[in-house]
Amino acid sequence: MKKILIGALALTVFIACKTDKKEVAQIKVDYPETKTVDTITNYFGTEVKDPYRWLEDDRSEETMEWVKSQNEVTGNYLDNIPYREELKERLSTLWNYEKIGAPFIEGDYTYFYKNDGLQNQYVIYRYKTGEDPKTAEVFLDPNTFKEDGTISLGGLSFSKDGNTLAYAISEGGSDWRKILIMNAETKEIVEDTIIDVKFSGMSWYKNEGFYYSSYDKPEGSELSAKTDQHKLYYHKLGTPQNEDELIYGGEPSEKHRYIGGSVTEDDRYLLISASVSTYGNKLFLKDLTKPDGKLVTILDNNDTNTYVIENEGSKLFLVTNLDAPNQKIVTVDASNPTPENWVDFIPETENVLSPSTGGGYFFAEYMVDAVSKVKQYDYNGKLVRDVELPGVGSAGGFGAKKEDDVLYYSFTNYTTPGSIYKYDIENGTSELFRKPKIDFNPENYESKQVFYSSKDGTKIPMIINHKKGLELDGKNPTILYGYGGFNISLTPSFSITNAVWMEQGGIYAVPNLRGGGEYGKAWHDAGTKMNKQNVFDDFIAAAEYLIENKYTSSDYLAVRGGSNGGLLVGATMTQRPDLMKVALPAVGVLDMLRYHTFTAGAGWAYDYGTADDDEKMFNYLKGYSPVHNVKEGTEYPATLVTTGDHDDRVVPAHSFKFAAELQSKQTGDNPTLIRIETDAGHGAGTPVSKTIEQYADIFGFTLYNMGFEVLPSKTNQKVKG
Repeated sequence: MKKILIGALALTVFIACKTDKKEVAQIKVDYPETKTVDTITNYFGTEVKDPYRWLEDDRSEETMEWVKSQNEVTGNYLDNIPYREELKERLSTLWNYEKIGAPFIEGDYTYFYKNDGLQNQYVIYRYKTGEDPKTAEVFLDPNTFKEDGTISLGGLSFSKDGNTLAYAISEGGSDWRKILIMNAETKEIVEDTIIDVKFSGMSWYKNEGFYYSSYDKPEGSELSAKTDQHKLYYHKLGTPQNEDELIYGGEPSEKHRYIGGSVTEDDRYLLISASVSTYGNKLFLKDLTKPDGKLVTILDNNDTNTYVIENEGSKLFLVTNLDAPNQKIVTVDASNPTPENWVDFIPETENVLSPSTGGGYFFAEYMVDAVSKVKQYDYNGKLVRDVELPGVGSAGGFGAKKEDDVLYYSFTNYTTPGSIYKYDIENGTSELFRKPKIDFNPENYESKQVFYSSKDGTKIPMIINHKKGLELDGKNPTILYGYGGFNISLTPSFSITNAVWMEQGGIYAVPNLRGGGEYGKAWHDAGTKMNKQNVFDDFIAAAEYLIENKYTSSDYLAVRGGSNGGLLVGATMTQRPDLMKVALPAVGVLDMLRYHTFTAGAGWAYDYGTADDDEKMFNYLKGYSPVHNVKEGTEYPATLVTTGDHDDRVVPAHSFKFAAELQSKQTGDNPTLIRIETDAGHGAGTPVSKTIEQYADIFGFTLYNMGFEVLPSKTNQKVKG
């Protein structure tokens, strides 16, 4: 056993103008021995050792024992943090408020999601449309699926008449789903469960059946084995799953890893999107009014992101970034829908477009430096109005059925809890529909957007959030959160966990790194493949900005990110271990040489490239892959790796191998621990109880390793190592 004593031996505590000497309690860490196995892979003549590859076998007894022993060590450490329970209590208190979603109408009923406060999963209620909402009854309660809340609702879809419901469930956080079919009136399950569904919606054709997507069951572990042949099926009500019609997919000549099908609101067309990676798609349509209708090709390549958003008879409205990196809407007739016939409807602008439809109008949401602006257009492409939003932040949900008169949208930012607004579609007026009653006063906090220069001079926006009156003395506990990939945009949104962090006097800062979608395709591409280092440079420059401007210092800085953001943290902490005090990589992609060999990981190649592409790409990936860049004799920051044992998006072996490397090579006294949640996946559907426990551990670990004896909110003590 490798024994290390964790904690400062003599910390200087500053209390007002008086200086005293105190000692923070030491926590002993006995790391379990992790065996090494001589596993070597040859890439273009270069041999790469992989001593912890055995941890990739998630079904082996050895791996299970390793997980158990690591959790025991981590649990013992966390149990000794003096204010961990205080954090848990505060998180629970702040979380415990009624949360109600926007109403939606299906058939004769109005439905809405509701959580009383600390329920593990949201409950679906309904009442007869037109009656008093107070008469609402429980329609579907996912908390009854399993006592500990680890079976969650993974999506639902009603038939066109609202009489039948198809809903998906996820077990233990897995991406694999099961679909149950219910009589919406009687709430009775009416058919056998559909199994082996993954990365799928459920799109109804009339009231007869629905389309869904899945992979064949993989050989080996369904949580880690490769899945790369997605297929679209049609399930007709009243028939067994083995008779479901294969609509598209399974061609050996091209591995479509993501295939989706959707039916237009008027039931006229089936639209099929087929992708080999997370960027780009082929697009097809089928006229469902013709019994023997054939698939018609709209796009036959994966060079763009394109989808049909609406139709008026045979007139199609498509959202595309073909010759429009920030996206635009075009129109075309379904009889001849290829790009040479497209006509601009809402042209591209300098800002990224994310449109929706409702009530006979288009709503064009634009990101302007990661903040929402919304415009309303009619079906002739005429601007009707600029939608007046409640403030500066993120608006979402501008969608409704064609016949609806009103829609409901949400508004939030980093210091404003999400509220729901009712929007009169014809008049363009908004009224507050529901505001959460939460024990948090936004007036006590502020958000500031700054622009800083990255290593190559590129200007990067960042929003910094904290209590008003913050002293810029370099001693504020700070979490720098980032993602930087997959065309995903980080827009301002309220989080209970971040609210608790800011209550402690903490700073929460979010830069909009390259690789995201905030400024369109060029911004995304600037953080992919051989440009991936730009993302890490942007994140490092954000940390340096916060330090240079005295928001914090390296002794009080934590870096955090999940999934692709976990890669961001892993790469940053191995490249610049001196920059931060704490590193918090969550469910991270950390082995860049083998990520594409697990589940649907090969679909991420647009962003990353793979080690099999060519020697140049292999060397580039190896140059920043966190698992391969942990070096002997280096003092790494205090690290808490987090993952879930049922994560089949980014398999936990990434985190296992990274933690093992850190534990074997760490120099100095900073702990390198891994927290492995059981019966949990990549994050979606995680029970509230587990989420609260996880963040109490994360915040406790972070503050303790920054040297705080007690919670910062309880004292004006600042601890300096």
